[in-house]
Amino acid sequence: MAKVTMKGNPLALVGRDIKIGESAPDCTLVANDLSEFKLSSLKGKKVVLSVVPSLDTSVCDLQTKRFNSEAIKLGSDVAVITISMDLPFAQARWCGATGSHQIKTLSDHRNAEFGNAYGVLLKDLRLLTRAIFLVDANGVLSYKQIVNEITTEPDYHEVLDAIKKL
Repeated sequence: MAKVTMKGNPLALVGRDIKIGESAPDCTLVANDLSEFKLSSLKGKKVVLSVVPSLDTSVCDLQTKRFNSEAIKLGSDVAVITISMDLPFAQARWCGATGSHQIKTLSDHRNAEFGNAYGVLLKDLRLLTRAIFLVDANGVLSYKQIVNEITTEPDYHEVLDAIKKL
C-alpha cells in the first residue's frame, strides 16, 4: 500500500491495493441529486477518477477546478469524475459556486465503498486520500497516482500524458 502523510504526519490507508491492469472495481456512489451512480455505467468511456479529501479545502478546490478545465479539452469519450466524502449537497453547492459543470462529482459518504475498493480510505479520518485513477474504455485500470503528501497537488502533466496514451 502507498504511504501518505498530511503535513508530514503519516496516515494509514485501508482497503484493497488495486493494481494497474486489473479490472476497475465497480462501486455505487451518490450523485448530487441523491441518486445512486454505478461506476460501471461509464464502461465504453475513458474515465478519470480524481479523488480528493474535501472540495472545501484549497488544494482539493484547485485540483477539481483544474480537471474541470481539462475536461473540455479531453473530448466526449472521456468522463471526468471527482470523488470525495463530501455530502452531495456540498458537492452541488461547490460546483454551482465555481461554475464547474464539465465534471461529475460523486460522494462516497454512505459506505466508503469506493475508498475500500480502491485502497484510498484514510482510516482515522474517514476521508479519501488524494489520488488519480485512469480507467480505459474496457474498464481496466491503466494508471494510478496516490499523492504522497495530501496537502500537495497531483502531477497533472503525468496524468494528462497517461490520458493521451489511452
